[in-house]
Amino acid sequence: MLRLLVVAPVLGSLLMLFSVAFLPSLVWSLAVDDGMHRAFAGSAVGCLVVGFVMWWATRRSRREVQPRDGALLVVFGWLLVAIASMPPLLIACPQLSAAHVFMETLSGLTTTGATVLSGLDTLPQSVNLWRHTLQWFGGMGIIVMVVAVLPLLGVGGMQLFRAETPGPMKEGKLTPRITQTAKYMWAGYVLLTLLCGGALWAAGMTPFDAVCHALSTVSLGGFSTRDASIGAFDSLRIELVLAVFMVLSTINFGTHFLALRSRSPAVYLRDLEASSSVLLILISTVGITLFLAWEQVFESMTEALRHGVFNTISVATSTGFMTRDYAQWPVFAPLWMIFLACVASSAGSTGGGIKMVRALILLKQAGRELKRLVHPHAVYPLSINGNPVDERVIYSVFGFMLLWGATQVLLTFVLVLTGVDFVSALSAVVASVNNLGPALGRFGPAENFGTLTDFQAVLLAIAMLAGRLELLTFFAVLTPAFWRR
Repeated sequence: MLRLLVVAPVLGSLLMLFSVAFLPSLVWSLAVDDGMHRAFAGSAVGCLVVGFVMWWATRRSRREVQPRDGALLVVFGWLLVAIASMPPLLIACPQLSAAHVFMETLSGLTTTGATVLSGLDTLPQSVNLWRHTLQWFGGMGIIVMVVAVLPLLGVGGMQLFRAETPGPMKEGKLTPRITQTAKYMWAGYVLLTLLCGGALWAAGMTPFDAVCHALSTVSLGGFSTRDASIGAFDSLRIELVLAVFMVLSTINFGTHFLALRSRSPAVYLRDLEASSSVLLILISTVGITLFLAWEQVFESMTEALRHGVFNTISVATSTGFMTRDYAQWPVFAPLWMIFLACVASSAGSTGGGIKMVRALILLKQAGRELKRLVHPHAVYPLSINGNPVDERVIYSVFGFMLLWGATQVLLTFVLVLTGVDFVSALSAVVASVNNLGPALGRFGPAENFGTLTDFQAVLLAIAMLAGRLELLTFFAVLTPAFWRR
């Protein structure tokens, strides 16, 4: 309870700050007169009032946040913001239960993109904008934004940054101060969003659709304003723009910053993780395109190339847009695409999965063990980009991978126990934990998650949060040792 009191004033400040997020949807609702302005205004005021009360009532208990407090703040911060985001959707979609709306908001904030909604084409525009705004804020992390915008909170910035930032190697800083680092990463994030929105508008989207899809593209979230996703636009130019920005967003934003600072694209080539991610995605798009042509899924090679490239990039980057129902393709293609979603994103990007750097560490460690079998007394240091990887990081990766696999196996069994068929259960869990969104079976890209029971919806929502916080941060809060003094 003492730890909760310590983080409560910061959570209150977070809620007060988050009240600003409702303003774009409020303004748009007033502009198009869709009748949702009271819901957004009430939600903003409610966040502001509740946040102020939390801060005022617990302000005397505030102190420097310790590493354990940082983990607690991140987990409760995401949950609190997800709950605070629910009222507009509850009002706009009264047919949905609170559990389904909770899943929708947490799916947005974690950039998973698994939606329970249908009829997106007729949903009030301000509500669609709200869904995409959630993904955009969730992309880089609300906690990082707090550290960047409100450095005077007295919060231990590095503890929060390490708890929130995806990836195992969080020691390196781009700039001497953590707040400056967070600001530079957010600046790059905003710049990429503006460029994406402008390019989509030029490619033929309406300004509203361009804004919404820019928010969900750079965050690799995958929400769309249409039930048919990107297939509804049937535009090769739009698909090319989205493909480029999805690949850019799957690269570490720190690498983008270093490339801009040095004014040299060679930074990307020297970054083993970035080059490996892009190379794996490009090779896979070529392979799946040739496979689709070989299986004669499409009438022409041109069509196979168009849809094979776009959908592979979309799934591999854990975005989840679609132009065709790839669940109907020969099973190898969708299975390989979902595998890519588990490994292809870089740490420090907005993508999900285990991150490419962990896969590289595992591969290098496997090679090191093979060498030790031949030369047991030799010393083989493990390095990434010429920098040695600490043994603690390697053990952390092993622990993460064990937890990653065990979580998905356990949750799959729970879903099967509740009546979901095996393929749908397994793919839904993998898509949730790795923040992909669309799955296979009854939750495929042409379907949604609206058929889930309340229990199943909450279960997958928690899986999304655990995956977004990379499991270790989330599960640490659940251990008895965490709460001991």
